Amino acid sequence: MKNKLGDLNNHLFAALERLSDEDLNSDQIEQEAKRADAIVSVADKIIGNADLQLKAAKLWAEHGSQIMPMLPKIGSSDQ
Repeated sequence: MKNKLGDLNNHLFAALERLSDEDLNSDQIEQEAKRADAIVSVADKIIGNADLQLKAAKLWAEHGSQIMPMLPKIGSSDQ
């Protein structure tokens, strides 16, 4: 997969466009609302992950490798 955050933005706007379709009946609106909720839930996780990556990059930029001993060893068997 080669998705980017810009692709996420496109999916969110597409969901908004589907929800604003005036030709939908109440069942279709309900289905689109559930679909939009699922998209938003996944989007929140993606955005949270991107935020974590940005924070890590900022720490590295500010402190270099000297920050490593202060970070938890994620995935390490000696936790």
